[in-house]
Amino acid sequence: DEVAKATRTIKERESEIIHRLAVAAEYRDQETGNHIHRVSEYSRLIAKKLGLDEVMQELIEKASPLHDIGKIAVPDTVLLKPDKLTEKEWITMRNHTLYGYKILYDPKIELLRMAAEIALYHHEKWDGSGYPYGKKGEEIPLPARITSIADVFDAWTSERRYKKAWTLEKAFAALEEEKGKSFDPRLIELFTREADAVRDIFIRLKD
Repeated sequence: DEVAKATRTIKERESEIIHRLAVAAEYRDQETGNHIHRVSEYSRLIAKKLGLDEVMQELIEKASPLHDIGKIAVPDTVLLKPDKLTEKEWITMRNHTLYGYKILYDPKIELLRMAAEIALYHHEKWDGSGYPYGKKGEEIPLPARITSIADVFDAWTSERRYKKAWTLEKAFAALEEEKGKSFDPRLIELFTREADAVRDIFIRLKD
């Protein structure tokens, strides 16, 4: 019992530290903390509907908010630039995926291994047109494919300093258009089928 209690305490502390890192990354990008909460819950919803076990659901839920941790290494002149990025600046911005992997990867801690994987691959696209490596289809790790949908959907439906928020209906329609292009078709079908649950998360965690 004492060992089990100590293990739970360690896992709780790990989760809290990881959450704090995710919040720090969001402040760096001048976005709201609720983005990471919504991405976390959208990601778990997809994982659950895909039939992954409780352990995997929890890992994805905890790891997905760290997808943009690498942005803490991107210079302000690029990250916060209000105008269109130059080609050189865009390369610097895209490197946040590599920075995130380097910050997070630890072969001894499963949660950090997954978080590092998500950080590295969450901008890859199903058709191979993403970055940093141009991976396609199931070459892209499943947790990254799941987080990609959650992250983009939340970006579309959230107001930013440079854009207005889309309606949920418009965002769902856009996901359908990108099915098989940017996103795993099977995961999109699972996510859009859960529109009511998605709406509940969106309303509960609305900025």
